[in-house]
Parts: sequence; structure tokens; C-alpha cells
Amino acid sequence: MSIHKSFSVLSILWITALCFAPSTISAARFDIRNNCPFPVWAAAVPGGGRQLNQGESWPLDVNAGTTGGRVWARTGCNFDASGHGSCQTGDCGGLLECQAYGQPPNTLAEYGLNQFNNLDFIDISLVDGFNVAMDFSPTSPCDRGIQCTADINGQCPNELKAPGGCNNPCTVYKTDEYCCNSGSCQPTDLSRFFKQLCPDAYSYPKDDTTSTVVFTCPGGTNYRVVFCP
Repeated sequence: MSIHKSFSVLSILWITALCFAPSTISAARFDIRNNCPFPVWAAAVPGGGRQLNQGESWPLDVNAGTTGGRVWARTGCNFDASGHGSCQTGDCGGLLECQAYGQPPNTLAEYGLNQFNNLDFIDISLVDGFNVAMDFSPTSPCDRGIQCTADINGQCPNELKAPGGCNNPCTVYKTDEYCCNSGSCQPTDLSRFFKQLCPDAYSYPKDDTTSTVVFTCPGGTNYRVVFCP
């Protein structure tokens, strides 16, 4: 969830619910698939990472009760045999097997499993910008998914353009107006650019107070994350 900024409401719910996450629910399966016409290096925390060529999938099991989970695509990567290298977008400390969150710009699938009322909380966030289109949807037994499939890179404002992606204004300007460092801020023309193209995604850190961008499914749901759906 853009944990450092965007999930003000959801973070509180997660912290409150940690002690109530059931231990009897099995791990959730995340089917991570690359439909892009180019390789991506899928990344997940928890989970690590791997290269996915077009049409390839990565089945990832995530423990019940996990909070602060993220899945994203890295692009323009080059790794050596030891798994060290770099990526143009989404790089996670130069490691193929990510142990930390990626560098903007990167489109994020974010989740917390078996939280308040034993619900999973899921969202797509553009608070760290955009690099590839994404679908984040349950495969069972919930029926509400999220998509961000617009050509954000092609329409990105000049001031936000980055190699391989489109930065969020907080990344570029680092001011309270865009980053909500004081804990309170409003939509801006630049955040509205993201919101108009992907209305179901987080467009700025306090977007949870202005629109429905966090979705819930029953604990035990399985999910798919598709790059370039």
C-alpha cells in the first residue's frame, strides 16, 4: 500500500487486526502472469522475484495474516548469475530476489491478508507512479477485481516522465502538497491525471479519504496479478 504514505486508514486496520488473524487458514495463492510483449522481472514482498517472459506465470503462496504485501513488475533489468544487477523501473536494491520494496516508478498491487473481520484488503496504487498496466483480481471466491490498464506512460505529463515509466508527483517534487507529509492534503491536477485514467487506483497518499480504492474479499481468497492484461 504505499505503506510509507498512502494507507492511512488501512494501516490502522491492519495493525489493529494483527492479533486476530486466524492461524488455521491456508496460504493464499497468487498467480502472477506476464502478458506484456516483453520480459518483466516480477517482484513480490514477501516472495522474492523472477524473470517472466511473455505468457509465463509464477505461482506464489503467501501466508495467512501477511500485511504490507506488494507485487510489481520490474522492467529493463539485467542480472548476473549471482542474481545481482539493476532494473530501469521497480529495482529493489539490485537483487533479482527482492527483499525490499521497489524504486519508483512502479505500478503496485498491494494487500493484507486475513485482517479486520478476517477480510483481505487489496488495492492497486499509483502513489509510486506507473510502469506497466495491471489487473489485480480474486480467482475465488470473491468477484471484485481491480484494473489499471490506461496508457499512462504515453500520456504522462512532461514533468513526470521517467525512463520506462511515469512518476507520481510526490516522487518528483517531494513537497507536502503532493506527499501529504503533514498527514493531510487534497487532490491536485497531477493526481487527477492518474485518477481520471485509473479511477479504481490510489492516485495520491490520501486517496482513501476521497474515493473507494481499497477492496475486500473473504480471508482464504486466491488472486491473480496480470501485467499488461
